[in-house]
Amino acid sequence: MAIVVERPKLTLAEKFYLPAVLAGLAITWKHLKRAIFNKGIVTMQYPEEKWDANMPDWYRGAPTLVADEHGKDRCVACQLCEFICPPRAITIKPMEIPEGDKWRKVEKRPEEFDIDMTRCIYCGLCEEVCPEQAIYLRKDYSITGLNRAEMVHDKETLYKLGGVREGLVFKWNELK
Repeated sequence: MAIVVERPKLTLAEKFYLPAVLAGLAITWKHLKRAIFNKGIVTMQYPEEKWDANMPDWYRGAPTLVADEHGKDRCVACQLCEFICPPRAITIKPMEIPEGDKWRKVEKRPEEFDIDMTRCIYCGLCEEVCPEQAIYLRKDYSITGLNRAEMVHDKETLYKLGGVREGLVFKWNELK
């Protein structure tokens, strides 16, 4: 058995969409007045103006590597970030630390550390899983390149973008 739904009776103005058209024109007129009298400009002039100062604390940008205040790599090439990365954007090739080095107890460090920014989904799992606080998500949202090869950030690029983070680095702790 079919259910009959009664349609509301429309007035002549509603049949010609007059209220909807007038509401749209009112919004357009309001924005035009704001633009003419320079009150409440909505448009941001992008390359010159950026949202950097207004980025929320919870914003997750692009991942990058950081060094400690002494210039040492924080990354110990444990490969946890590579294993947890859902799109497999991170590739790490570990290497042994040479004999006689003061920090030989660390076992290894990254020889190659690449992040493919075209594959990265900015989930932040790499930052959460890192035991040495070596990988952070920076507040950058403007990541560009002319081809795919430029979008693969190698270890040097990641350290240049990440900079230096101060604080306890677990792998350099003498008590460990």
